[in-house]
Amino acid sequence: MSGRTATNSPTTTDPLASTFGAEAVLDIEPGLLPESATDVGSRVRQSTLRSLLSGSGLVGTVLVAVVVLLAVVGPWLTTFAADQQIDGAYLLPPSSAHWLGTDDLNRDLLTRMLYGIRVDLLIIFIAVPIGAAVGIATGLVTVTHPWSDVIAQRTFDVILAFPALLLGIALTAVLSPGAQTIVIVIAIAEIPIFGRLTRTSVLKVREMPYVEAARVSGATNRHILLRHVLPNSVEALGVQVALSLSLAVFVEGAMSYLGIGVVAPTPSLGSILAAGNGYLETNPWFSLGPLVVISALVLGFYLIAQSISRTRRQ
Repeated sequence: MSGRTATNSPTTTDPLASTFGAEAVLDIEPGLLPESATDVGSRVRQSTLRSLLSGSGLVGTVLVAVVVLLAVVGPWLTTFAADQQIDGAYLLPPSSAHWLGTDDLNRDLLTRMLYGIRVDLLIIFIAVPIGAAVGIATGLVTVTHPWSDVIAQRTFDVILAFPALLLGIALTAVLSPGAQTIVIVIAIAEIPIFGRLTRTSVLKVREMPYVEAARVSGATNRHILLRHVLPNSVEALGVQVALSLSLAVFVEGAMSYLGIGVVAPTPSLGSILAAGNGYLETNPWFSLGPLVVISALVLGFYLIAQSISRTRRQ
C-alpha cells in the first residue's frame, strides 16, 4: 500500500472550462475579463465624481449648480409674480427694489429671469433624456438587426443634414410654437447623435475577448448587450449627455429669441433677451441677466463634458 495520501482535485464549475479547457480559462488576462455591474457602476461613479470635482469640471459644476439653485429657490428671492405689471416701473434701472431693473411692460426682470431659468431647465432636462433614450435604443436595434441599420443610418443622415435651429424653424411651421415644440426639436436632433455613438460603442465592445467568451458559453444577444456592452459605453454616453445639454440650452434660447419658442407671457431666457434687444443702447441691463445665465449654462455643461472626457483618457 502506498504511503502517499490521495487528494481530491478541485472540480471546475466554470461553463467556459468545458469549451476552452481549464488552462484556457485561467490564461485569460484579468484586463480582458468583464466587470460586474457593481464594479462598472462603482468605477463610473468614482470617475464622474473625480471629473466634477477637479479642474475645469469643478468650474463647470459650480456654474451649473448656481443656476439650478437659482431655479429652485427663485420664488423665495422675489415678491413679484412673473407676469405682474408694476405701476410706474417702466424700464427702471437696477436698484434695491428691482435688482435687475424692470422691462418695457413694467415687470421685474429678476423675477422673470428666475422663472425663465425654471422653464429652460425643465425643457432641456426633458428633451435630452428622451432623445438619448430613443437614440440608444435605435443604436442597439441596428446592431442586433442588421436589416434595420441601412434605414436607421439614412434617417440619421436626413436629420443631421438640418442644423438644430433650422429643424426647429421647420417643425414650428408644422406645429405651433411652444415649449412642447422645443422639446420635440431637441429630442429629434439628439436621436442620431446618441444612435450612432451607441452603434459605434457596440461594434467596438462586441469584438472584445470576454464578449466572444460569453457568446460561446451560450449567452443571448440581449444578455451580452445589457451585461457587457452598455456598461462599457456609459462613460462615452455621459460625455455626450453633457454636450447635448449645452447644445439644448443654445437651441432653446435661440428659438425663443426668434419668437418660435416659449409663448408669452411665459418667461424664458431667450424671449427676455429678445425683448431687450431694442434697448441695448439706452437700457443695457435689460438683457444682461439672461445673457449671463445662458452663457453660464452653455459653458458649464461644456466644461463638465470636457473634464469627463479627459478623465476617461487617463
